[in-house]
Amino acid sequence: MSEPKNKNAKYVYDHLDRELISLLRSDGRAPLSKLADILQVSRGTIQNRLDRLLESGTLHGFTVRVREDYEHDAIRAFMTIEVIGKSTSQVIKKLRGLPELQTLHTTNGSWDLVAEIQTATLNDFDRVLREVRMIDGILNSETSILLSSV
Repeated sequence: MSEPKNKNAKYVYDHLDRELISLLRSDGRAPLSKLADILQVSRGTIQNRLDRLLESGTLHGFTVRVREDYEHDAIRAFMTIEVIGKSTSQVIKKLRGLPELQTLHTTNGSWDLVAEIQTATLNDFDRVLREVRMIDGILNSETSILLSSV
């Protein structure tokens, strides 16, 4: 994980960051000791990660609002997702741990979920697509990159 020099710098998330963000989305007021126990790391590690996530602007507070990237050339897309059977809750929990997912909605029709994705690079975008498609319970997905706003 690299630390940004300022709030506009790119922050690189690792597995622990993603899991921590996921837990905070579920319970933004969870004590550090509880988070440390769940993630099987020290309380100090959790505190350091929270400090970095706050300093980078990724976390705006403990209702956990993941920052919007201010880069003009960020890659944004909408992904529609089909879920197998009754695994929607499990899939949602996993998806909410991905910081690149800006919003996540349940929907009707052919698709079960709609996610808005935002990344800084195509490589990051490709990685996020792979991560989403590997989540147990996801049967199919379709992604449309947003090219311009009109």
